[in-house]
Amino acid sequence: MAEAQNIPVGSTTAGSIAVAAESTVATRMSAPPSFDVADFPIPHGREEEWRFTPLARLRGLHDGTAVANGSMKAQIDAPEGVTVESVERDDARIGTAGAPVDRIAAQAFTSFAKATVVTVPKEAVLTEPVRVSLHGEGGTTFGHTVFDVQAFAEAVIVIDHTGDGVRAANVEFLVGDGAKLTVVSVQDWDDTAVHCSQHNALVGRDATFKSVVVTFGGDVVRLHPRVSYAGPGGEAELFGLYFTDAGQHQEHRLLVTHDAPHCKSNVVYKGALQGQDAHAVWIGDVLIEKSAEGTDTYEMNRNLVLTDGARVDSVPNLEIETGEIVGAGHASATGRFDDEQLFYLQARGIPADDARRLVVRGFFAELVQQIGVADIEERLLAKIETELQASV
Repeated sequence: MAEAQNIPVGSTTAGSIAVAAESTVATRMSAPPSFDVADFPIPHGREEEWRFTPLARLRGLHDGTAVANGSMKAQIDAPEGVTVESVERDDARIGTAGAPVDRIAAQAFTSFAKATVVTVPKEAVLTEPVRVSLHGEGGTTFGHTVFDVQAFAEAVIVIDHTGDGVRAANVEFLVGDGAKLTVVSVQDWDDTAVHCSQHNALVGRDATFKSVVVTFGGDVVRLHPRVSYAGPGGEAELFGLYFTDAGQHQEHRLLVTHDAPHCKSNVVYKGALQGQDAHAVWIGDVLIEKSAEGTDTYEMNRNLVLTDGARVDSVPNLEIETGEIVGAGHASATGRFDDEQLFYLQARGIPADDARRLVVRGFFAELVQQIGVADIEERLLAKIETELQASV
């Protein structure tokens, strides 16, 4: 597997590639979660949680001027035994996994008409994925979805975003005791779309949660994956893959809160960037509370910059409030192609463009294998090929 070259923390490389890698205490400085929009002031871009986001391109999602005037075509294909309900906002399952952490998420919670609840019953083992297809047809939409995977059930959920529009949504994953859930969220929007979403996962006792976030399309995509634990022994893996093209802003802000003992988490996000003003932001926060003895956690972000004019901001954060842990660490690196790898391939008769594609495919190989859904993996690899050919 090909890796990007390491660049010293806080450095700026030549060729108009801006890189930031920091370690700061952030989670305790953010506004407390709330379902009330009024609890979040309108951001101005100077706030820690908004300093990387191009507010002017959010189409009013951040300041309350966006109204629900669009259309979203939704289709859910679920195996037998899975129930799909449309419920009112007073349903007891809504908000169980966590409250909104910024103004956009609170606006989405306030603005949705009805929520969708997808339930995988206790001890059910699904042999086919639950597939959720969301296709934007223009305008602004808000949404709220709850996936309730009950005790000892096993499921794979694929959420596929395509089309155009402005979308703000909250998604909750309730992973029951002993359950196993894999979620694949694909952002393959048209180039003019805006998508902001908070993903809250509540992992039960001895449960396993795996998230794979794939981001390609959109003008602005800003995602908040968050994990907390409802009991000891839970495990969470958060994987991410993004390909940021000219003019795109893709931002992934993660938080894993270890608030139960003897739990594990592993975070690996990788991105490739090309084109003028391509901007990727990765914020990785891990909080280990005093009650979380025996925690084992690690987070890593790697970025491969393919052309001049791209910018990466990578900020890993780790807060530890107890000394009784198994292990904790983080890493961040950004760089260009490894010249030695390219030379090795070209010396064996592989043309430069083909060698370049092989290096990028190798860079992403580890994460593609985590998807586990054959048609999504094939589509992803084809998309990478298309993006690379466009830059040749």
